[in-house]
Amino acid sequence: MNNKHTPQVISPDSHSISLSAVSSTAINIVEELKSAGYEAHLVGGCVRDLLLGRTPKDFDIATDAQPEEIKSLFRGCRLIGRRFRLAHVRRNGETIEVATFRAALSDDDDVDDDRIRITDHGQVLRDNVYGSREDDVLRRDFTINALYFDPHDQSVLDFVGGMIDLEKQVIRTIGDPLERLREDPVRMLRAVRFAAKLQFDIDPDVIAATAELAPLLHHVPPARMLDEVIKLFHGGDALRTYDMLREYGLFRYLFPFTEQCLDAIMPNLPSLALANTDSRIKVGKPVIPAFLFACLLWDPLQADVHKLRDGGMDVRRAWSVAASDALRDQAQHVAIPRRFMIVIKDIWALQPQLEQRSPKNINRLLAHKRFRAAYDLLLLRTEVKEISPEIAQWWTQIQEASQQERDSMIRGLRASAPKRGRRRKRKSRAA
Repeated sequence: MNNKHTPQVISPDSHSISLSAVSSTAINIVEELKSAGYEAHLVGGCVRDLLLGRTPKDFDIATDAQPEEIKSLFRGCRLIGRRFRLAHVRRNGETIEVATFRAALSDDDDVDDDRIRITDHGQVLRDNVYGSREDDVLRRDFTINALYFDPHDQSVLDFVGGMIDLEKQVIRTIGDPLERLREDPVRMLRAVRFAAKLQFDIDPDVIAATAELAPLLHHVPPARMLDEVIKLFHGGDALRTYDMLREYGLFRYLFPFTEQCLDAIMPNLPSLALANTDSRIKVGKPVIPAFLFACLLWDPLQADVHKLRDGGMDVRRAWSVAASDALRDQAQHVAIPRRFMIVIKDIWALQPQLEQRSPKNINRLLAHKRFRAAYDLLLLRTEVKEISPEIAQWWTQIQEASQQERDSMIRGLRASAPKRGRRRKRKSRAA
């Protein structure tokens, strides 16, 4: 691969980016870097989204200033990361990520020094070799993410045909897909995320490389996989992302136990949960990763409970053991923080109680801080014919009822409960 490219310079009258759509904070940081004698550009997803008429989620800057130089230049700057050393500049309530241009790795580089670390599988675990802007282009993942924007003259620099791929609506790697995906297997997940978000196609060569290299996802640290899962499923296109992950054989590396429980029946609980997540994001409602995990792992949990019950374990113990096992096993693939586990277990533990509707527990359940999330899971279980619609309808109605109506509904549960035989009083020893 040629490591020097002459960029196509796209003038302001030939692209659709308006400075009014760009963060003024990011523009000021670029100008301050330039005033200090450094080169600096907006780069990556923000440029891509601006060209597509979308509102960027955040703004990233690439520069030839090294991390320590960036830190000395900006108050409120902190350096983060080992894999990629980055600077976060906090200003005006925004956090702008500033990255130093990275160079292509050469055969002369020592892969065990403090700057570089490469595994036997070819995955780059640490990459802090710095270079020029032209070098930096070739270290990026996809052509549509390798466009550079200069707020000063408002030109866009395209080194690798990113503008053409934006027009063609295709996700294509820079250079050999096998090499790019082997360097960082998470790029396979990113390709799906961008394709789902932008409704683009994935280049056939990237699809072929994904089919070959997908097992490398086993070697990605679970903590990093958690970050990717949240990006995949909390971006507003979770259902489309899920369908593509399954189509390209990637979902099994994220949730292998869920994959084993899935069959041809559609919609299934995961797809309904992800569609629900998309709907909530669309209208600005909050979403929590713990609820999504509770839904995605519900089927494996149920399967474990049945096995333990068949082995003679009592129901309460079976639920407790299965919940702990399901979370422990899943955490080997995608990390689940303890704070998530607490919420997930609460949501699961409330399911049998919501089904039973014991009159003495109704008010306690309604006041439970996880009730709403547990109720949402109950509704999804109703949609897949796992729960009687009458139960879900009853819980919906009681939430909307006045206190007097609630008391009446609870009395109705008592009246409809099976009558128990009266216990005979035991005579006291004294008698």
